[in-house]
Amino acid sequence: MNALQTLEPIVRDVIMPAAADTDQHARYPRAALQALGQAGLMGLLSAREVGGLGGGLPEAVQVVERIARDCPCTAMVLTMHYCGVALIEPFAAEAVRRAIAQGRHVTTLAVSEAASRSHIWAPAGTASVDEGGADEVVVHLNALKSMITSAGEADSYVWISRAMQGEGNTLWLVDSRLPGLRIPSRFDGMGLRGNASSPIEAVDVRVPRQCMLGADGEGEALKSRYLMPFFPTLIATTSIGLMQGALQRAVAHVSDTRFSDTGSTLGDLPTIRAYLARAWLQAEQARLLRDATVASVVSASADMCVRLLQVKAAAAEAALSVTDTAMRVCGGAAFRKEAGIERLFRDARAASVMAPTTDVLYDMLGKALGEGAAIAPDIGPAQA
Repeated sequence: MNALQTLEPIVRDVIMPAAADTDQHARYPRAALQALGQAGLMGLLSAREVGGLGGGLPEAVQVVERIARDCPCTAMVLTMHYCGVALIEPFAAEAVRRAIAQGRHVTTLAVSEAASRSHIWAPAGTASVDEGGADEVVVHLNALKSMITSAGEADSYVWISRAMQGEGNTLWLVDSRLPGLRIPSRFDGMGLRGNASSPIEAVDVRVPRQCMLGADGEGEALKSRYLMPFFPTLIATTSIGLMQGALQRAVAHVSDTRFSDTGSTLGDLPTIRAYLARAWLQAEQARLLRDATVASVVSASADMCVRLLQVKAAAAEAALSVTDTAMRVCGGAAFRKEAGIERLFRDARAASVMAPTTDVLYDMLGKALGEGAAIAPDIGPAQA
């Protein structure tokens, strides 16, 4: 399977030409998703027995990174689709899995909530059994979800609620067209403007109990096992691809822009070269950490959990700095929309505030370090 070879003409002919329009008009990248679906890439993570490509995290990061260089918005929509598929594949009905594999079904995560904010492990939304006595057991979902990618556009939501009984959380596959679901307000934001990231309100939404993914109360354990290898890694990968796109555009500008009196380019200035060198190092450091994270996931190594926390924080913060540098070295030209740099600058702001936010991750990492997480291969905290 050569996903990049399949992807490149889609980026060139569909995604790249539409990127500015996706941003300017906050237009959901439906044409891009349809092209990806026809090429089989929406079913990249779907099992071969249901018609998918049978890929995993290594292939997913390649696809998301390449798309993010030109349209981070489309990359983030695909990221959330892949994250949803990671939870659908082990538990959902075959019909849904086949529809995803065939590119006919877009899914997304519906995890974050207005009440719990960046504490995505603590939903306030509820699930209660309908006591009406019908033959089919029906569950009522009630929640106010916040900032859900592909809200109103996806065919399904991978939904989390509090457990029906006892402690813990429960996962559900919810048809996005069910009565009782509504979008209180449409997204009109600073960056990632076309990803339809909006709140979703659920009022007594009736869902068949068989739409539960896994067992009641086991949501966090299932997220840790199936979702967490993808969620932080692919968000980080969007930031990495975005940085590559910003650097490519900045280097092209400073290489082509000349002073009329000397004939030299902006790129001939040592200060410009130094700024770009530092930005390149930041982008490469994030990419190398991402690659180490993927390797940890594939090998199920002991440092996997720490790597997954590190990679989202590191890539998100690096993207803030790298895109700031791209704006700085390109000067006033970077403010023009046709350059594409200001769009990437705005898009880069999202990852650091997406739950779990960078500050939450810093706290988690600080605790892990204090509790004995290794600070280098085979080296733990120093002993007194």
